[in-house]
Amino acid sequence: MSKIVLDVSVSLDGFSAGPNVRPEEPMGDGGEGLHAWMGGEGPNADIDAGIRRELDESVGATLVGRRTFDLGLKPWGGTPWPGVPSFVVTHRTRDDLLGDNGGTFAFDGLESAARRAKEAAGDKNVIVLGADVARHLLRAGLLDEVWIHIVPRLLGAGTRLFDGDQAELIPDGQSVLGSVPHLRYRVAKP
Repeated sequence: MSKIVLDVSVSLDGFSAGPNVRPEEPMGDGGEGLHAWMGGEGPNADIDAGIRRELDESVGATLVGRRTFDLGLKPWGGTPWPGVPSFVVTHRTRDDLLGDNGGTFAFDGLESAARRAKEAAGDKNVIVLGADVARHLLRAGLLDEVWIHIVPRLLGAGTRLFDGDQAELIPDGQSVLGSVPHLRYRVAKP
């Protein structure tokens, strides 16, 4: 059965995107550096590459926040995983869209999008893209796991991950140290 998983890189000061998020800089000022560990360079790059490969192989569908979708449509065709069914969480529904990357994008409300994404993912995971939709999923009790990569960078401002939210996270497996620490948690259900 699929799980809804937030896989996210954050700065040491807790930001998942830098300040001034805009179409020209969809990760905000300095935010693209949060994903540098995925490039396979630096100390323990083979470990990082294995973590990235494991993530890519686990993706069966995505849940995407509307702003993240709008900002990501031009640079990656909507999501970084070509051909993967994606569900855009929005109050502004519209007809499905075939993205440039071959993926179909369905626009729906939170609970319906989560249900549909789990069905589409089969026995793989639903990967969450966007801090805002991740917060909504957490509050609704729909987020199953958080996979977090802590990047040794201070952004100083930007999009905080889970700003103001509370939850119990249960360690799941061993922490792995590549060029950044890779941590996995299950979200405790009330």
